[in-house]
Amino acid sequence: MDLAYTEAEEEFRGRLREWLAAVLPGLPAKPSPDDWPARRTYDTTWQRLLYDAGYAGLHWPVDAGGQGATPTQHLIFLEETERAGAPYVGANFVGLLHAGPTIAAEGTAGQRARWLPPVLRGDEIWCQGFSEPDAGSDLAALRTRAVRDGDDYVVTGQKIWTSHAEVADWCELLVRTDPDAPKHRGISWLAMPMDAPGITVRPLRTLAGSTEFAEVFLDEVRVPVSCRVGAENDGWRVTMVTLSFERGTAFVGEVVACRRTLDALADEARRTGRWDDPVLRRRLGRLNAGFRALWRLTQANVSESERTGGVPGVGGSVFKLRYSGLRQELYEAAAEVLGADAFDVDREWVLDRLSSLSYTIAAGTSQIQRNIVAERILGLPKGR
Repeated sequence: MDLAYTEAEEEFRGRLREWLAAVLPGLPAKPSPDDWPARRTYDTTWQRLLYDAGYAGLHWPVDAGGQGATPTQHLIFLEETERAGAPYVGANFVGLLHAGPTIAAEGTAGQRARWLPPVLRGDEIWCQGFSEPDAGSDLAALRTRAVRDGDDYVVTGQKIWTSHAEVADWCELLVRTDPDAPKHRGISWLAMPMDAPGITVRPLRTLAGSTEFAEVFLDEVRVPVSCRVGAENDGWRVTMVTLSFERGTAFVGEVVACRRTLDALADEARRTGRWDDPVLRRRLGRLNAGFRALWRLTQANVSESERTGGVPGVGGSVFKLRYSGLRQELYEAAAEVLGADAFDVDREWVLDRLSSLSYTIAAGTSQIQRNIVAERILGLPKGR
């Protein structure tokens, strides 16, 4: 079905378009992908512009510092910013789309007051310390230990694929606080300051040449107990809240970006004459239908999250599973359209193609998502 926008929503769209048209031409050039301090400055500058204009945390609850916008207004915002070519959240990704919403949903009043305003203003960057070398898809098998010592936890262990650790001020960190409990019940969710003594960050270079990930070594790092979000040993439940945001709403803007890329691919095919190939046209048509369906699923998931207090449901796993595959299909089609140019690493599409390979792993592998869909949506028994 087509979404019918109200007069007020169309007025919101119009104001946003006018603001974007006025602000975007004045932005500086994007920094080099390898210059993370410059990228942090670029991303946080954009976030501050959004904050000053009243668009930061648009869909966050008012009591969390957001604007309390409707799900439809949020989707309009994502549509218009992507179509206008506005900057992505970039280094603000974890804070705005993972840690911030989790703290808004699970944090105390004091934690919300301390951490949420700096995220919305772009003053502080967060990274994600979940995965470990021996605990990726089986996240509950993590072994990083946090031993209580008075008002602190003393944390020792290792994390890997830690997003934006190079430039982060805080880390959403999963630790084992009860080694004798069943593995899902002895975990706690901590906010760790990245300038604490005992932290070593080593950047990891991806296939696409980026260092947005790092491995992080923790050697008796002291984290105040006041930085624990949720009860001790209740971190797995809190983590499921984080992952529901990561899978349910964090990729929403990328669907719009993929649709824009698909339009550009069609234009490129027309320019080069490859559009005359009926097989290619059908392939692009199926992709168009797939992304339109994902957008409708996005609307359903965001509306559901509004009804459930702002936390997305397990439908996010359906979205993430299909989006991961469809994004890879998009860039496979891009390689067909570009021909020999598909090997030019200076082209943005080529880097996006390399990046797309990770999407069936990031935020929970496709195998994990299929298990969630089978068990929690279809009601099938757990596999042996």
